[in-house]
Amino acid sequence: MSELYRLSVAQAARALRAGEVSPGELLASYVERNLEMEQLTHAFITYDPDRAAKDAQEVTRRWPELGWSVLAGVPAAIKDNMCTRGLLTTCGSRILDGFLPPYDATVVDRLTRAGMVLLGKTNMDEFAMGSSCESSAYAVTRNPWNPGRVPGGSSGGSAAAVAAGQAAYALGSDTGGSVRQPAALCGVVGLKPTYGRVSRYGLVAFASSLDQVGTFTRSVEDCALVLQVIAGHDPKDSTSVPRPVPDYRAALGRDLAGLTLGIPREYFEVALDPGVRRQVEEAIHDLEDLGAKVGECSLPHSEYALSTYYLIAPAEASSNLARYDGVRHGLRSSGDDLESMYQNTRHQGFGSEVKRRIMLGTYALSSGYYDAYYLRAQKVRTLVKRDFELALERFDALVCPTSPTVAFGIGERVDDPLTMYASDVLTVPANLAGLPGLSVPCGLSEGLPVGLQIIGRPFDEETLLTIGHALEKHRPLDPEKRGPLYRPGGDPYVL
Repeated sequence: MSELYRLSVAQAARALRAGEVSPGELLASYVERNLEMEQLTHAFITYDPDRAAKDAQEVTRRWPELGWSVLAGVPAAIKDNMCTRGLLTTCGSRILDGFLPPYDATVVDRLTRAGMVLLGKTNMDEFAMGSSCESSAYAVTRNPWNPGRVPGGSSGGSAAAVAAGQAAYALGSDTGGSVRQPAALCGVVGLKPTYGRVSRYGLVAFASSLDQVGTFTRSVEDCALVLQVIAGHDPKDSTSVPRPVPDYRAALGRDLAGLTLGIPREYFEVALDPGVRRQVEEAIHDLEDLGAKVGECSLPHSEYALSTYYLIAPAEASSNLARYDGVRHGLRSSGDDLESMYQNTRHQGFGSEVKRRIMLGTYALSSGYYDAYYLRAQKVRTLVKRDFELALERFDALVCPTSPTVAFGIGERVDDPLTMYASDVLTVPANLAGLPGLSVPCGLSEGLPVGLQIIGRPFDEETLLTIGHALEKHRPLDPEKRGPLYRPGGDPYVL
């Protein structure tokens, strides 16, 4: 089998430009890889190699005008909560069965203009509500490092696809850690940009004040390349911020000398796996060796962040998901009257986790409870944001674990919502504050990947990329221990 799927985005771009490989040949390698791996990972909800072949042909036709784009001809995957014109978009839910959007999300449109070859739409927790990719109505995605473990969530399909070599890069969404946590558990690079840096137009809303489109790649350089294309102001999105987009690739390779990194005390007081703690602490020592100055800081209100998040996010979900009523699109169940049709449609269309969060959110917004719950949560959110502002006045960035554990077993937490929610304890605060966060692989524990999280100032993704790239070069994972993508001979795991 051709092993072109092993190439990073940057390597593939160089090979395409040098004429060493054509878009069609590169795609063929990914199609063959997906035939081998998809039966193991279940990374995709909709996989469409015929459409991808048409994309590759179109890129070949447009090649003379695509000289500006390093992404031209490189196969990608998109999380199934971003609208793709004429391609099924389900959000992992039965209530959107058969929904074919009439338009592309802005990020999809920008990637298409840059010559994306779209392989399909990746699996996800239903409406992005989950931390393990087990609440999808279609399949349970498996971690390509160990098929008995979860890939993380909610963007587990995108993370698994990139880790397994089924796509060169992928997009996900991050509401409370749904890019960074699965990136950590699958051993890839995951970026949640600053809220407002990347357009949310065409991203199906879960919690509008928290959602942000993010990236999955195999390297920090690839992350910079993808972000370069999708970042920037979009007049279609009222939350998009009109700020210039810097040259992210120029941030790579910079010296860490003079950079100051804060270690949030509270992030190391949660129940961390010993192996996670060890790998993260070693990675921080490596950053010191590379010239960064490290010091302790405090984010005192972070202990309230998780409970704050699980009031604000369900409240916004309760409002956003009210539109799924069986009238305009998706599933429609029968009923004796309009109200019973609504009830039957939502009962049959939504899964248990979505129903749980809708009920929590509706309760928090209800008369007599709004001030006690939702309004108070918003006040605590302000305190969490202020903690970050004070810490980032002293430090250029903060570093900590991405996830308190490595990938846990499939089915292990599915009946224990509180334990499942705790998976996001280290990622949720950055969403509440709207800050950029980057997860970079920093080692292995129990033979599974560990991620280091780097949190920065608003719109300072450059510093995160600088730090992540330096760590990646200094502390690469053992090439023979990086899961099925790098297994000698490419032999897949067998269930």
